[in-house]
Amino acid sequence: MQSVILRRFGAADALALEEVPVPEISKGEVLVRIEASGVNYFENLMRRDRYGFTRTLPIVLGVEVAGTVMMAGAETQIPVGSRVAVPLFAIGRTGGYAQYIAVNAEAVHLIPEHLSFEAAVALLVPGLTAVHALRRTSPQGRNVLIPAAAGAVGTLLVQLARPRGAKTVYAAVGTREKLRTAVALGADAGVLYDAAGWGKALKALTGGRGIDIIYDFVGGTGYSEYLNALEPGGEIVFGALGRAAFDREALNQMVGQNLSLKGFSLLPLLTGGGIKDDLAELFSLATSGALEVVIGARIPLAEAAHAHALIETRQTTGKTILLPWA
Repeated sequence: MQSVILRRFGAADALALEEVPVPEISKGEVLVRIEASGVNYFENLMRRDRYGFTRTLPIVLGVEVAGTVMMAGAETQIPVGSRVAVPLFAIGRTGGYAQYIAVNAEAVHLIPEHLSFEAAVALLVPGLTAVHALRRTSPQGRNVLIPAAAGAVGTLLVQLARPRGAKTVYAAVGTREKLRTAVALGADAGVLYDAAGWGKALKALTGGRGIDIIYDFVGGTGYSEYLNALEPGGEIVFGALGRAAFDREALNQMVGQNLSLKGFSLLPLLTGGGIKDDLAELFSLATSGALEVVIGARIPLAEAAHAHALIETRQTTGKTILLPWA
């Protein structure tokens, strides 16, 4: 089978397509033919060794896949032929940039008949991130800002914040086209990152009331604009591991305005059986049409380096998917 292997840290061209054996399964495992694999920004950071911790090489990246069960080992309850999604990140695994993967049967989740493999993948890391972010800090009755609102997580946050009680939903994006996408999905209005003083402009959009919560999964610089947009007593939910850039001036301003910074890490929140219920709800919302899953790019597995380059340069909208058999 084909697999994309990272043998050295570096630029996107460090990702190399190789022929490797199809994995064998053991008792309690299933072999999944991967039909769609998700690409995430944090995998760019892993590739460059700029994530929160260093991965041991060589490694096959990819923490979310969907596909068909081709073989089932003894003591499994998943029939051959089942359509499944596999949140590898929830069991501390990678290996999604490949054509097959062997995984414990307890880690797979059945996909509804009318939900595509691609949509199922787009609801794994992004969907669970959105659900838990809104659960961690409720938007009930509050003005919220969603940076990268046209991204994989952002497009879902825009749609899920309102049913969970958000008063108004604002978007921060890089282009006018992405702003149109965010508004079409339910954002009330938004601002462009490259506009001078967009934080104050955003506060003006609220009638001077300001933003109560910022759900930030982007990180980097630009926090002065965030702080200009926030209402005194507001909160930043920060989930961009490895991309924090709070300088002393920003922290002092936060203290002076009684602002809060709340860390967000998805993995510690995925405890017990809750992940099955959360995915079942997300799959149901998508199947019914209540939640639109935006797939911005479908790229052959052999071009994984191109997928990384697109995400790294912010040229994508919604979820970027690798197609192992294209």
